[in-house]
Amino acid sequence: MNQSRFDDYARRYPSVRMERNEGILVLTLHSDGDSLAWGAKTKGELTGMLADVGSDPETRIIVLTGAGESFIRPGFPEKPPGALDPVQWGSRNLPDGKKLLLNHLDIQVPMIAAVNGPAYLHGEMALLCDIVLASDQASFADTLHFRKGVIPGDGAHIVWPALLGLNRARHFLLSGKSIGAAEALALGLVAEILPRERLLDRALELARDLAERPPLALRLFREALLQPLKREMTADLGYGLALEGLAAAAYWPF
Repeated sequence: MNQSRFDDYARRYPSVRMERNEGILVLTLHSDGDSLAWGAKTKGELTGMLADVGSDPETRIIVLTGAGESFIRPGFPEKPPGALDPVQWGSRNLPDGKKLLLNHLDIQVPMIAAVNGPAYLHGEMALLCDIVLASDQASFADTLHFRKGVIPGDGAHIVWPALLGLNRARHFLLSGKSIGAAEALALGLVAEILPRERLLDRALELARDLAERPPLALRLFREALLQPLKREMTADLGYGLALEGLAAAAYWPF
């Protein structure tokens, strides 16, 4: 694996503010300082960012959080390029969609998510972390896919059944229901709920504790625990994205 250096990539991605101190890397997702607005450009940035931070040997722990009121801002601000074109979907959207989550799962140091507010699309960015903390204002939903006529084949079809169980996940994705912080704690989606103003401090407290563990143990922990999910992603993510592209070609409502 090629190794990355923090000074080379820290300012490469406009949608991610990065700070690293004593091996703890804090990634704050944002759009012009406010909550992140998802789009094709943002998706490309996050895909590259995850590859870079995952190949930096100087990082021991990663903390992922969002700016503003939401972890990721509700709504989809732009129509993805090639959404109605099967050739572009197959050559761009499908491979890029695979890289986003596989790059996340390939990171070999523990990740702590600090979910500052609602995550109504791509909540898996937080939920694939090893420890998930949530503010009392956080909630989770999938507003991007089925309720708008599109198949949740970009990894949502894998992540949510893994976290909720098959039947509960199917209801969640079909209904578009929102899971609030208290319910997320009861369901095991998050480990702790805190007031928003204490969220990042708690994440850093946990990060400092983990950073004291042996470096090899830190790297091998995530490798060991995520192998079943990585196998499933490798096997089924491309198929899910192909189905999503088929539905999008028939009906893309954005």
